[in-house]
Amino acid sequence: MNEPKPLALVAGASSGIGFELAKQFAEHGFDLVLTAENSGLAVAADEMRAHGAYVLTVKTDLATEEGTEMLLGAITATGRPLAAAALNAGVGRGGAFLDTDVADEVRVIDLNVTSTVRLAKGLLPGMVARGEGRLLFTSSIAAAVPGSFQAVYNASKSFVQSFAQALRNELKGTGVTVTAVMPGATETPFFRRAGMDDTRVGRQKKDDPEEVARQGFEALMTGRKKIVAGSVKTKAQGLANRILPDSVKAAAHRKMAEPGSGESK
Repeated sequence: MNEPKPLALVAGASSGIGFELAKQFAEHGFDLVLTAENSGLAVAADEMRAHGAYVLTVKTDLATEEGTEMLLGAITATGRPLAAAALNAGVGRGGAFLDTDVADEVRVIDLNVTSTVRLAKGLLPGMVARGEGRLLFTSSIAAAVPGSFQAVYNASKSFVQSFAQALRNELKGTGVTVTAVMPGATETPFFRRAGMDDTRVGRQKKDDPEEVARQGFEALMTGRKKIVAGSVKTKAQGLANRILPDSVKAAAHRKMAEPGSGESK
């Protein structure tokens, strides 16, 4: 009998970086558990099967406790160990904090932060017990920037970045690695869904999600702690974020994310 392929989870797999991460796993000999809440999940699954992967889909809303429990239960029900997981599901909300709906902002926290904690809590014990596993968190270069007109989203990514690096330290010597991938603005449905089509960042040329996913996957498989993924411009932004004061970064973010900033003058 053939040796079974390793199994990987990709959350937020229906489009963008998550879709491309799933493709990286499929092309490198993994079977997949894919999850998202929209109809694009079925299309993504067909694409991964075309690359030779066995694919289990779990259509669920990870912003809810029920959604995360459904996903964790489906993984357990496979009876297979999870070799790797890409916790990539996320959402944004642009606009002035005083103008946005609190329900939208709380959903950003529920999906980007709370579901990430719940999934990590559910997945890591099994990996540690086996002495092997790889966990990839999709953070952002926004994690280091006070996000004017995107305040809750950037703060959520600051949490993810800190959480990933803390877990990496805690898990030293267990055989489990934790990697944070930090993209910049990437060509995905993110900005449209966040209501940011009229902003400079929404209208600017963005990074290729395939390139971001490839760099993130390579970092995961080599056990790196983090990587700023994408174009040379994005990597330069990542370097600048290390040294610029918060006030300067917040002002620069305002110019890119303020509603109407992308309109021609």
